[in-house]
Amino acid sequence: MLRLEHTVTKLDGFTLRADLTLEPGRRLAVLGASGSGKSTLLNLIAGFVLPDEGKVIIGGLDRSRASVADRPLSILFQDSNLFPHLSVFDNVALGLRSDLRLDGDQRARVSDSLAQVGMDGMESRLPGSLSGGQQSRVALARMLLRDQPLALMDEPFSALDPGLRREMLDLVAALCDRTKLTLAMVTHDLRDVSGLCTDLCLLESGRIVLQGPLDDILADPPALIRPWL
Repeated sequence: MLRLEHTVTKLDGFTLRADLTLEPGRRLAVLGASGSGKSTLLNLIAGFVLPDEGKVIIGGLDRSRASVADRPLSILFQDSNLFPHLSVFDNVALGLRSDLRLDGDQRARVSDSLAQVGMDGMESRLPGSLSGGQQSRVALARMLLRDQPLALMDEPFSALDPGLRREMLDLVAALCDRTKLTLAMVTHDLRDVSGLCTDLCLLESGRIVLQGPLDDILADPPALIRPWL
């Protein structure tokens, strides 16, 4: 599904060097301290930045120079990025058409996505009337609606309180199980990946210094990962 082959990405004096493989249906936690390159890695996969060297392979094709719109993926950021003047329904519908001119089948898909995240019945509400958790659910519904095989998440629930964050992560895990979604999620807290991620990579100073199945790493934690436990 996803391979980074000998990629080197240089940005404002920072260099990210990454080789990475993520098989279909696997869920990767990208762990590291602030400034280690976590968000740069996600931006490289998404296409917001392009590699100076190496290849970004998604779905078996070289997407190294492809635009964000031309990559088979969807993205969920820290900020839910909801438009305050649009209803819940229309915010989700933007995942299909920017002009919001939906046919009957497309409207049904929007409603189904909202139902999957427990937001059915709130289609006419404005984002400002929703709680933080509800706004996160709307953003998640929009991501699901795009129906892409690869999802990228950059600490999307970090602003929520611990209980609500756990609820959202459990919801993502259930949706991934149901849809066989491949996921790469940036986090700075290993507790967030419990029950969700199958694999882990640890970044330090722009390099992946540890990667592998999460259960194997936690069963016999190497020295590099112990500060995060």
